[in-house]
Amino acid sequence: MGAGQGRTDVSGGPAVGWREDGRDRRARWRSESAPPPRRVRVADDGTRADDAYRAACEGTALLWRGDFQNARQLLRAMARRIDAPPRKKKAEPSGAQAFHLFRQARAQRARTLGMLLVPVEAGHTVPLRRAPDVRDACAEAYGPGEEPYVVSLRELLGVIGAHEWRREGVPVPALGGDRIHPHYGVFSPIRGEYVDLVARAPLPSGVTSAFDIGTGTGVLAAVLARRGVGRVVATDMDPRALACARENVERLQVPVEVVQADLYPDGRAGLVVCNPPWLPAKPATPLERAVYDPGGRMLRGFLDGLGDRLEPDGEGWLVLSDLAEHLGLRARGELADAFAAAGLRVASRLDAAPVHPKAADADDPLHAARAAEITTLWRLRRDSGAPSPDR
Repeated sequence: MGAGQGRTDVSGGPAVGWREDGRDRRARWRSESAPPPRRVRVADDGTRADDAYRAACEGTALLWRGDFQNARQLLRAMARRIDAPPRKKKAEPSGAQAFHLFRQARAQRARTLGMLLVPVEAGHTVPLRRAPDVRDACAEAYGPGEEPYVVSLRELLGVIGAHEWRREGVPVPALGGDRIHPHYGVFSPIRGEYVDLVARAPLPSGVTSAFDIGTGTGVLAAVLARRGVGRVVATDMDPRALACARENVERLQVPVEVVQADLYPDGRAGLVVCNPPWLPAKPATPLERAVYDPGGRMLRGFLDGLGDRLEPDGEGWLVLSDLAEHLGLRARGELADAFAAAGLRVASRLDAAPVHPKAADADDPLHAARAAEITTLWRLRRDSGAPSPDR
């Protein structure tokens, strides 16, 4: 069974093509981030892991026709070959160089493992032996499955995992143990430091309204509402995040209005909260938009617009990790300069050390930076010398 060329269109979208049983075939390509592979050949239970790994490294994708669970085992075998330590240990880079090399390695790993493909029929059914029922998971991620398609096994497993997260939810101590249910493509609040900071920071005196900028799952908006803020408006631009936040605040029965906006909604509030992406770099996938902020656009937009959106005695809470400083991606003092340029002063700050497992993993390439990381809630007010929006 031979290889075929991808990138032909099906129903106006990207597609993959391959040759099977003496015929040229094609199907729609589904991926959140990767283009369709140029070369595809059929593989099955007789395919050896070394051969699959070699083909993937050379840019040839494998369309699986064997047992689904065997495909999962093959994917794990390919991952072991990628993750094997190099025979000759190289000098460890540091700072920004370590970060960029880490991202390059992760991207190459994702590309290689993304070369193992599975077919999906209309209605989101996988026509392979021992395949799980993925209909609900794929419908949540992709919408109606009106035509057959091909997807990488790695992405499909991510879709299945996201469905489990959404169904089970994530318990949030700041909500009394109530759960937040993240949707596919929306960052899950599994790192509790930033949520706990918002839960324990002292509210401005007499505050009755708040904005949560870039709400994601809606967790911070829900925390503010549970703390007694009478009117909370949560904003986001991503349709998945908006749907996720609306579902969560409805389930929690908290008075939160979720609106689509690029940063700020209309009006002003006594408290404006923002937990922007922490690293000024380009995201490679939709989910990475919660971590990477190209050029610090969201951070700068939040700070530059904050003064005009605060009520006279209001506060802005910026929740931000200093990981970018430890990685050499943001200069020390740059954040303070941004506060001053936006006409803001720091009223106080609350700090939290990381509790996620990577901070204690000495084998992580970014361990030194992660271990030193501090997440800070900056309580910001308009500088007394800055013009008030009421003047």
